[in-house]
Amino acid sequence: MRITPLGGLGEVGRNMTVFEYEGKLLIVDCGVLFPEEHQPGIDVILPDFTSLQGRWDDIVGIVLTHGHEDHIGGVPYLLKERPDIPLIGSQLTLAFITSKLTEHKITPVTVHVEAEDLHQSGPFELEFVAVNHSIPDALAVAIRTPAGLILHTGDFKMDQFPLDGRITDLRHFARLGEEGVDMFLTDSTNAEVPGFTISERDLTPAIDQVFATAPKRIIVSSFASHVHRIQQVIDSAHAAGRKVAFVGRSMVKNMGIAQELEYLKIPRGLVVDFKKLQSMPDNKITLICTGSQGEPMAALSRMASETHQIKLGKDDTVLMASSLIPGNENAIYGIINKFTDLGVKVVHKGNAKVHVSGHASAGELVYCYNIVKPTHVMPVHGESKHLHANAELAVKTGIDPKRVLVVKDGTTVDLVNGEAKVSGQVEAGLVYVDGNTVGKVTEETLKERTMLQEGGAITIVALVDPDSNQLAEPLEFVTKGFIQDKQVFNAAAEKVKTALGKVAGQDIDDLEELEKIITDTVGRHMERAYRRSPLITTVVVDA
Repeated sequence: MRITPLGGLGEVGRNMTVFEYEGKLLIVDCGVLFPEEHQPGIDVILPDFTSLQGRWDDIVGIVLTHGHEDHIGGVPYLLKERPDIPLIGSQLTLAFITSKLTEHKITPVTVHVEAEDLHQSGPFELEFVAVNHSIPDALAVAIRTPAGLILHTGDFKMDQFPLDGRITDLRHFARLGEEGVDMFLTDSTNAEVPGFTISERDLTPAIDQVFATAPKRIIVSSFASHVHRIQQVIDSAHAAGRKVAFVGRSMVKNMGIAQELEYLKIPRGLVVDFKKLQSMPDNKITLICTGSQGEPMAALSRMASETHQIKLGKDDTVLMASSLIPGNENAIYGIINKFTDLGVKVVHKGNAKVHVSGHASAGELVYCYNIVKPTHVMPVHGESKHLHANAELAVKTGIDPKRVLVVKDGTTVDLVNGEAKVSGQVEAGLVYVDGNTVGKVTEETLKERTMLQEGGAITIVALVDPDSNQLAEPLEFVTKGFIQDKQVFNAAAEKVKTALGKVAGQDIDDLEELEKIITDTVGRHMERAYRRSPLITTVVVDA
């Protein structure tokens, strides 16, 4: 059996792993990664499907371990290649992805499974295990073929007092361990964190305190899929005699689904329409919105920038009930500072116990290694530091270091006769979604956008004599976002004359060659003179 991670190993997001046996493919998760500051204009980042091209008919199913965007967000783009690939998952997970696919005008083929279920997908026998996470209905999956047994945890933790009473089924893990797990793929996100992740219930006092002491409106930001945290907020609001309104399309949609399927329990009359809430006293208002990661177009960011219809001010309270995704720190701290300047009190993970991770810490991972006793371990879901920390934990429990495989996206691992080894590499680059375009934005495009953002733009118009390759008129410089200093630009023009003098009289048929000479010369000069790298475009006109 061949295992090929196409995302999630080396970053926190776009999780996707492909399993191959006898020419058939099984995919576990297909998520997105959210862009960082150095990727301006990008909506989301997808796994690279290049290695699947021409093999769409070989895919027997897509197992979705749970309903978070970093595990299901890429599914619509994959199904555009073949819409009838079966989606296999729990009730809430399938409800979330079906709703998302409706926006893409795709009607999926779904297979509803629950913990303890067995399901056959082509040559793969799948067995599902209940795991606890920050969203209901999460599942681990055991994959059996004659080549061996693989256990993939998905995202999980071992909360012993979960809000929904659904704990990670360690007895089931132990039964699989007794059968013999040949390869254990384990969540690495919190492998560097010692001890055990605290219980979701431990947050209730801090959230209750916010509702008991806030003098005016409370605005809660959270992931639109974080059902457990939103349940806690609803319970606290109800106890404090406040009404609640959901703000943001994804929040309204997902909470509607969760309530309809009874994963979210809302007292009658508690949730009201946003317009009705506006006429109520401030101390009776709770708004639950998206934007917990500082996304510029989300409700919370627009409130901070005062571009949203909801205007916040002195004595309002913002409760940021979510974690920091690596790379989003600056955007989130920027929002906190803007709210502070407006007189808004901001309660967040840094100053109150209002969030707990959904991932197992080191103590929980060690517990699992000792229960499962796998032959091989392949850490998944995390940056390099997380993967290596997880690998070290596995080795400490007695697993042979040679059987602990720390690999990156695109690495193929073959499991043959109970032995696993790295066998090759496939393409697994970053695929950017930019508006309605997928995969057309390149690293060069992002480099140009960054240059525009940091250094502005210079357009150079050069009238050149085709016989001598020399300037027929002085260079014309047009700038955007770049401070034009006449002295520096005159010096740049002199350097261009010198550079063109070196090719005087040469037979140059391609104007692009002259454009490159001028662009490179001006670029080097601006770097020295300004310590900036503006985006430079040169237009050479045949005189």
